[in-house]
Amino acid sequence: MGFGAGRAFARPSVETASPPRFSAASLRQKRDSFVTRRGPIFILGGEPFYFAGTNNYYMHYQSHFMIDDVLKDVVAMGLPVLRIWGFLDGQPHNGFVMQPSPGVYPEDGYERFDYTVWRAGQLGIKLVVPLVNNWDDFGGMNQYVAWFGASGHDDFYTNPQIKAAYKAYVRHFIHRVNRYTGKPLYLDPTIMTWELANEPRCQSDPSGQTLTAWVREMSAFIKSMDGLHLVAVGDEGWYNEPGNADWTRNGSQGVDWKRLVALPTVDYGTLHLYPDYWGKDNAWSLQWIADHIRDGHALGKPVVLEEYGWLDTATRDDIYRQWTNQVYRLNGNGDQFWILTGLQDDGTLYPNYDGFRVTYPSSTATVIAQHAAQMRAKSQRPARGPQAGA
Repeated sequence: MGFGAGRAFARPSVETASPPRFSAASLRQKRDSFVTRRGPIFILGGEPFYFAGTNNYYMHYQSHFMIDDVLKDVVAMGLPVLRIWGFLDGQPHNGFVMQPSPGVYPEDGYERFDYTVWRAGQLGIKLVVPLVNNWDDFGGMNQYVAWFGASGHDDFYTNPQIKAAYKAYVRHFIHRVNRYTGKPLYLDPTIMTWELANEPRCQSDPSGQTLTAWVREMSAFIKSMDGLHLVAVGDEGWYNEPGNADWTRNGSQGVDWKRLVALPTVDYGTLHLYPDYWGKDNAWSLQWIADHIRDGHALGKPVVLEEYGWLDTATRDDIYRQWTNQVYRLNGNGDQFWILTGLQDDGTLYPNYDGFRVTYPSSTATVIAQHAAQMRAKSQRPARGPQAGA
């Protein structure tokens, strides 16, 4: 392999007593290295930024070898954006835990996350980082509920103690100094986006008001500490149209996507797409993508299809080609397939636990790499409506 288990790279000194200080002028000079937005368009280096990317959930607790192997493949596919987890609450994984109990943040638990950020920065990869999970994997919202003896999942959004604990964790996370870069995360342009959560839902309140209030509060909280990074919700894109027969649109998940995207402290809209799990077909999926791009852009915000998956490997390449072309043709701002995995420490492929695994090289990886090249070329020119002939 081109990347060893961390041994090929010298480890910098991390004996930093406090965050480094930067003048206002130097911060302005560094601004172009951050992904920002101008209305419904992402900007990087003063130019429009359209991207294809991916997701991986083990970068914060697996070995340096496994981290480097994924990053190597991200680079080989021409993907400038990777979404990774910024949470590991409660029980450790491979000996790593970021928050074993409320307000306890063992520095050793962040080592693999720090390593990933450092290496991604060296390779020119931007990172999207959700800060809590809706699901129980790696702790999640139910871990907070258990810690404080609340009655159910949705208390996460309203219980004052839980909200204070989440804020404390987010504050600590964003202000941490990375042991490899020597920078606090809030000053690191390798981070593209802080996401409030992975796939938040609040089914106890189909009006969407509970989740909207939480997103309003927490997005403003992050913006008050960090004016350099984008903030997104990390949700799946559920609409809130009472009376609609389609469960993805009738508010049943407690999410009001358009209201969330319209919040001034939310920089862009996200949507996920899993028709196998949702009882939907490809025609519905293409419309799902189109509707979100239309609605998000009408609100003046970029839109990213940040997770998508199709189980049938015989038809996957064609389906992914159709979905990514839909994003490209309609000027969607980015898309990130689920999930790119690489080698384990013993040289075997990481298991295909959920059936969506993509490895490099493969025919699916080629489809994505070709799309990534299209999006990269598009970043060189202004967007002027749907692309003719696409």
